Amino acid sequence: MKLAVVGGGSTYTPELIDGFARMRDVLPIEELWLVDTDQERLRLVGGMSDRMFRAAGHTGRIVPTSDLVAGVADADAVLIQLRVGGQAARHGDETFPHECGCIGQETTGPGGFAKALRTVPVVLSVADVIRRHAKPDAWIVDFTNPVGIVTRALLNEGHRAVGLCNVAIGFQRRFANLLGVDHTQVQLGHVGLNHLTWERSVTVTDGNGARDALPALLGAHLGELAEEIELPASLLSLLGNVPSYYLRYYYAHDEVLREQLDAPTRAEAVQRVERELLELYADPAVDSKPEQLSQRGGAFYSEAAVDLIASLTSDRGDVQVVNLRNDGSLPFLPDDHVIEVPATVGAAGLAALPIEPLPDDIRGLVSHVAGYERLALDAAVHGGRDRVVRAMLAHPLVGQYDRAEKLTDLLIAGNREHLAWAK
Repeated sequence: MKLAVVGGGSTYTPELIDGFARMRDVLPIEELWLVDTDQERLRLVGGMSDRMFRAAGHTGRIVPTSDLVAGVADADAVLIQLRVGGQAARHGDETFPHECGCIGQETTGPGGFAKALRTVPVVLSVADVIRRHAKPDAWIVDFTNPVGIVTRALLNEGHRAVGLCNVAIGFQRRFANLLGVDHTQVQLGHVGLNHLTWERSVTVTDGNGARDALPALLGAHLGELAEEIELPASLLSLLGNVPSYYLRYYYAHDEVLREQLDAPTRAEAVQRVERELLELYADPAVDSKPEQLSQRGGAFYSEAAVDLIASLTSDRGDVQVVNLRNDGSLPFLPDDHVIEVPATVGAAGLAALPIEPLPDDIRGLVSHVAGYERLALDAAVHGGRDRVVRAMLAHPLVGQYDRAEKLTDLLIAGNREHLAWAK
């Protein structure tokens, strides 16, 4: 098997490498190509990755390259993990919305829209190369945020793609720990759009059959769960479910904004961690995943990636939470919209499990954000200030014309070098 990672020079790549090494029986990689345009990062991360494979006794070959065509040629699967503009652009995403009284976040709200505008054209260009040079049945696994919008862009162009996020696997592992069961016994009733999801059930299967453990979890661990996602326990009781942390940007917008105005950005924190990681990667004596990597974010990403790619290439037919076409699963959304739900995964493709009807409040918010996402993708593909304004206005965290206009001008001014139509 040949696997390629586009964006392989990321300081986060050794997290992937650790998972590939530990789970090599599940995913027997013979060649792992790390593709990146940053030669220095590629050298450091590639060297670290090779040492990790050797230390773990993995016989696979790691090949760092800046040649995209060579990297994806004859690949069985390609994982895309790009950050167009780097942490500097992320810092902008996390700050320019503050001028208009909006939260600054790299995937949600105006900042997430800016990232989509920068990212979609680049990912589509990469995907075209993959289509021409990878194996005809190769899968593209998108871990590039905003995952829902980027994955829909890929699917709209006919690519064999699926989106991946680590929110669901994080909840699965957390719930399993609280329940004292193995994570393989836990299946989530995870539903929504990427970074706009709710856990509506936690099905545990054991010798006594299957049961929904969510009521017991909320009864015994309500305060603990609420604290972890930084939302009031009374809200979880009201909803009867566990929202993802990203719902905090909606349910507690003003509180989050006040916190952001008084604190460094996440981009600044990540830049500091990345400097430390790159120093460690340069040390030839370091051959295992550094503890600092846990501060980089993306917990359990490697396990999620390994499981997904293994199922896509070996036809295991198991159930995983992925981003895929709606195709009637949520009847109030268009078929071509991308949703994040449990699905059976196999070589022939993906099929969402049946979904219980959503309550009015959740359905309304999902519909609202989905409308914004569709307009955001139109703006990312076709460009133009008017398209940006319309998508910005449609976002539930903006919703006012004068604010949408000002945010649009700030977005364009800060991202002009990445927007071909705005130069």
